[in-house]
Amino acid sequence: MGYELTEENYYDEESDMRYMSVSQFKDFDGMLGRAGCEFRKMKMMAGEWREEPSTAMLVGSYVDSFFDGSLPQFQMDHPELFNKDGSLKSYYKSAETVIERIQRDEYFMKFMSGEKQKIMTGEIGGIPWKIKMDSYLPGIAITDLKVVKSIREKNWVKDLGYVTFIEYWGYDTQGAVYQEIVRQNTGEKLPFYIAAASKETEPDIEVIQVEQWRLDNALRHVEAALPTIMQVKNGEREPDRCECCDCCKHFKILTKPITVEEIIGKY
Repeated sequence: MGYELTEENYYDEESDMRYMSVSQFKDFDGMLGRAGCEFRKMKMMAGEWREEPSTAMLVGSYVDSFFDGSLPQFQMDHPELFNKDGSLKSYYKSAETVIERIQRDEYFMKFMSGEKQKIMTGEIGGIPWKIKMDSYLPGIAITDLKVVKSIREKNWVKDLGYVTFIEYWGYDTQGAVYQEIVRQNTGEKLPFYIAAASKETEPDIEVIQVEQWRLDNALRHVEAALPTIMQVKNGEREPDRCECCDCCKHFKILTKPITVEEIIGKY
C-alpha cells in the first residue's frame, strides 16, 4: 500500500525521510542568515536533538495559524503564550496587531485568499519533494506569508554586502521549489509572492513578487546541492559539523587542542 502524505503526517519523521522539503534543505545546506549543519539536521531527524521555537518564531506561527484556521488549536498547544489570567503575554500581542493590520488591507487579503496549506509532491534532481503552501490560487499565484522583524532591514553578508530579508533567509529558494512542484502537478508556472508583515509597533505590510531570475538561480542551486545532501541523508557519508550550533556544542567530544586561528572557524 502506497504512502499517502497528509496534514497529519506531513511533519513526522517518516515523511521527512521519504521527502525533501524546503526547511529540510535549508537546514542541511544553510542560507545567508544561518549556516547549515548536516550533523544537527541528522540528529534532529533521528529524534536525538530538538530545537524549541524562539519567541519570534511563535509570533509568526500565531499569525500563520490564524490564516489557516488552526488558531484555537495553536493556542491550546502553546499555553506559554498566555498569562495566568488568560491574556496574551505582552510580546505576543504583536501577533494580534499584525493580524488586525493585515485584515484591513484588501489587496494583501486578496493574495491570502487562496487554498490554505495546500500540499503537493513532486521531484527535483530525482529526489521526492513535498511542499505546503500558505495560499495557493490555482492558475494565478503562489503566496507565502512571512511575519518579519522589519521588511526594509538591511542584512550585511560578507562578500555580498547588504541583502534583503528574502535573500537572507532563503525565501527565494522556497519560491523556486514551490513554483517547480506546482508546475509539475499542474503544467502552470505561477508567480511567487511573499505577503510580508513586520512586527514593528506600527506594522509595515507589502506584497513582494520574487523575480523569476531569482527563482531560476535558486532552483539551479538546489539541483546542484542535492547530491551531496542526499549522500548524508542516505548514510553514504558522515555529516559535516558546523561546530557553532547548540547541537554541535552538546555532542562535542574534545580530542585535541585547537589553534588561535581556529577559534573563529569557517563561519
